Amino acid sequence: MKYLVFLSIPAFLLGACSEKKLKANEPVAVAKPVLPALVAVGSGGVATELRIPGQLAAYQEVSIFPKVNGYVKTVLVDVGSKVSKGNRLMVLEAPELVEASLKARERYARALSDYSIDKEHYQRLKEAALTAGAISPLDLSSAKAKMEADSSLSNAEKANWEMQKTMLGYLNVTAPFTGVITERNVHPGALVSAVAKDKPMLELKQIDHLRLQVDIPESMANTLKDKDTVSFYVSALQGKRLTGYISRKSMNINSQYRSERMEIDVPNPDAQLAPGMYADVMLYSKGDPKAMYVPRTAVVTSTEKKYVLKVVNGKTQQVEVETGNQSVDKVEIYGNIQPGDQVISVATDETPTGN
Repeated sequence: MKYLVFLSIPAFLLGACSEKKLKANEPVAVAKPVLPALVAVGSGGVATELRIPGQLAAYQEVSIFPKVNGYVKTVLVDVGSKVSKGNRLMVLEAPELVEASLKARERYARALSDYSIDKEHYQRLKEAALTAGAISPLDLSSAKAKMEADSSLSNAEKANWEMQKTMLGYLNVTAPFTGVITERNVHPGALVSAVAKDKPMLELKQIDHLRLQVDIPESMANTLKDKDTVSFYVSALQGKRLTGYISRKSMNINSQYRSERMEIDVPNPDAQLAPGMYADVMLYSKGDPKAMYVPRTAVVTSTEKKYVLKVVNGKTQQVEVETGNQSVDKVEIYGNIQPGDQVISVATDETPTGN
């Protein structure tokens, strides 16, 4: 026995199918691309604080070499000795210099005596020449010429004697400034030479006043001025915050490291710091007031350039920029862009352009 099965299709389903079929011929709306979030370019500098390595150096330092040949007679200082300007540091001995000085003195005394006699002789002839026919003009001229020649010789011998006395003075080695002896390389009896410059006899450094030398990145160097105060830390003082001020700028950019050398004067009356110490320098920059700024995420850095994506009339275009100071969320930019221009706030090198 066969059974027939009748399926009843609800009318509302048939209606829906027909409605769908009718709408299939209607134009379909295409969704417009949604631009990423935009941000306006700001005007003004970006304040930032930067940690840069630096090194302390003596304000003055000198390697002391002998100026004359001789033997070391006495060494009056040692490593760590504190000396004042003009203090005697060493005594050398050179018998040949003493002998040369004595000979120079004797030659000067003899030349001065000859000059005195010739001067007296000329003066007498000059007085006698007042009587007509007593002295011939030739004799008077000859006496004057001899007196002047002896005068020149006397002056030359005097200069030679003064030079010999100066050379004798070099046997007493004195401190050119107040400081501390940091190196000693000679002992009594050693022969020292004014020609050899391989190793100094003594090394003297001024430590009550130090220089903190730091290389500032080119992008930040122009924002720092003389007398700006900086902070720094040294490991020897366990986190103690020290301060100084910028005293000198080299006004020269190192082409290799793209940095400018600056020096900070650091008073050190208690000798807590020492030349050669490493320091962490904290530099605060107010930023360039002529600069513009955008979020750091708006700047795209590729292997060839840095740029931002500017949006004009719904289309994006790359604008090449240079960057300056940076903070946690902002960065200074320079380029063909104006304050108020709209740029993509979070851009990458995959963000399409020209849309």
